[in-house]
Amino acid sequence: MKITQIGQLYQITFMPKVFPVNCYLVEEAEELTLIDAAMPFSLKGILKAAATIGKPITRIVLTHAHSDHIGALDGLKKALPQAVVYISRRDGKLLAGNQELEAGEPNLPIKGGVPKAGAIQTKPDVYLEDGDLVGSLQAVVAPGHTPGMMAFLDVRSRALIAGDAFQVRGGVAVSGVTKFWFPFPALATWSKEGSLESAVKLRALQPSVLAVGHGQMIERPQQIMDKALEEASKSFHIKTANI
Repeated sequence: MKITQIGQLYQITFMPKVFPVNCYLVEEAEELTLIDAAMPFSLKGILKAAATIGKPITRIVLTHAHSDHIGALDGLKKALPQAVVYISRRDGKLLAGNQELEAGEPNLPIKGGVPKAGAIQTKPDVYLEDGDLVGSLQAVVAPGHTPGMMAFLDVRSRALIAGDAFQVRGGVAVSGVTKFWFPFPALATWSKEGSLESAVKLRALQPSVLAVGHGQMIERPQQIMDKALEEASKSFHIKTANI
């Protein structure tokens, strides 16, 4: 396990040299918000990181319902029964094991490690909508990797925790662009078109830090994000006015 801090944002990385899986602690005045729950074995590491910071985890926020982002959720809820669990309404269905598409969605298979019905015992307390605030975090709907993925912008610092909307491991890329050295986010992407649209939306937020599910945090990421958007546009053969 590796912990990296930028301001009030702590990146907790499991298996950093092999298959890096990140979750994040966001420090508030008296408490911590956990973004994503990594892998089942990550429970002790997450709790240890919070103890080192010296503040309680009172909120658990999920970017999306893939297995490497929800793995320790049940263990965390058992250890922290008062913690409030947040996810988008749309990915809340995936969390419950329902992979049916909704009206108006692209007729594409939902990919990645989505839990089977009943596999996750924890029920979300709050279903997030675009623009909702969770402590200092503003929820930003960013579908594509999954139908209901969300990113979170810290309104104090403009650090952006983007889930798998981008990857950094193996090369910075929009979700859906295959990187030879780390192809897994691309393989788990539901809609490439949606992913690119969301990536353009996130770039427009002018983030000070880009923090994703796989790979190191990047400070002042605008130029790197622009290159990733251009690559995705060419790779997906999609023209975007904002690129």
